[in-house]
Amino acid sequence: MIAAMANLLEYDIYDLELASVNDNTDLRKLLIETSSKSIIVIEDIDCSLDLTGQRKEKQEDDKDNKKDPIKEMEKMTKKKGSEVTLSGLLNFIDGLWSACGSERLVVFTTNHIEKLDPALIRRGRMDKHIEMSYCCFETFKVLAKNYLDVETHELFATIGRMLGETDMTPADVAECLMPKSDEEDAEVCLKKLIRCLEDAKEAARVKAQEEARVKAEEGNKVGKDGEKEQASDA
Repeated sequence: MIAAMANLLEYDIYDLELASVNDNTDLRKLLIETSSKSIIVIEDIDCSLDLTGQRKEKQEDDKDNKKDPIKEMEKMTKKKGSEVTLSGLLNFIDGLWSACGSERLVVFTTNHIEKLDPALIRRGRMDKHIEMSYCCFETFKVLAKNYLDVETHELFATIGRMLGETDMTPADVAECLMPKSDEEDAEVCLKKLIRCLEDAKEAARVKAQEEARVKAEEGNKVGKDGEKEQASDA
């Protein structure tokens, strides 16, 4: 999608890896060096830096008047990596630093939006929030048209029902629909997609059963530990 945006607008793309930026000063230098009419991409921002807990950690440090030598050593270890702060990143996006150019788009990607600081993704700073969800039937029909030049087929009803029951990304659906040879026609590709959906449904069922089993075992363990504590108290 980012490549499509750049092609449509005729913008340059800059892929920014925050973890490789030493501090806010280096971040500012990078921004100044980017050209106008560009898209700055920060992928997996929830994994790039620990920007989510900085405020909370600072508040806890302020409350703790007694310095713990072990914690101080841990802080020094953390500071050996990137020292880009949340404030520096916010200034990078729409603060004073961002005024040094024009017609720039900043794109964040994340798998865990709930982990990001609200100040980073509030409306007005991140103007457009786009959820890249699992493939629905309408998206499938677009992919079928693009890859197979098919607008309707007798297998569409089965695929629509299975997409409602199984989570599969548009990329995985496209992979199944893409013919691997000249012998694979539309029906072969659609049947291949149905098999992939069946496999994904079965894998999800097995995973759910395993998670339920582990949860039940943990519950039983907690119950037994509680009984032991009560017996020891008696």
